[in-house]
Amino acid sequence: MAPRSETSDDDAPIGRRGSYSKGVARRQEILDRAAEVFRERGPEGTSLRRVAEEIGVSHGALLHYFSSREQLLLALYEHTEMHRNQLGDGDEQASHGAVGKLVDAASVNVTLPGYVQLYSTLVANALEEERTETRDYFVRRFERVREQTAERLRRQQEAGEVRRGLDADKLAALLVAASDGLQTQWLLEETVDLEGSLELFEELLRP
Repeated sequence: MAPRSETSDDDAPIGRRGSYSKGVARRQEILDRAAEVFRERGPEGTSLRRVAEEIGVSHGALLHYFSSREQLLLALYEHTEMHRNQLGDGDEQASHGAVGKLVDAASVNVTLPGYVQLYSTLVANALEEERTETRDYFVRRFERVREQTAERLRRQQEAGEVRRGLDADKLAALLVAASDGLQTQWLLEETVDLEGSLELFEELLRP
């Protein structure tokens, strides 16, 4: 839910891609249908068997691509985020500042049905000890997002746009937490002024 992160060598697709183009296309179809099931039934109703039933394949066939429900939901998040990033590309130059990036990202997030709920579900799952794959995925993701946000803040401090003397790393963690927390509030109550609340940080951080 924080701003999208640049790709890295660690960002291999979740699950199996399939050996040939037909397998890749089949995996894409499975994730498209899984997204529909998630939007209709929520996280509790998105099981491997349910998705298999919806797309008309056996449970065993689905296991060829995803070894568990955890892996399916992670792949679904990755799949949805790719679509989300495409929507955000047109605004890439719109806001270079750290807060502006958070606002842009949140604005896109809330337009995608089920995206914020899926993200919140996975982050909650990451706190469970047995969900090691989910935990590792989001530990890496949060680390990248914090680093990218901190780097933007340092550039703004050098340009005189953000108060100097503030620890950029700690401030980045605070901004990411605020963005995620506000989106969770929006998920519960859509009247929450998500963009306006985030934009308030720009005033608070001015020299």
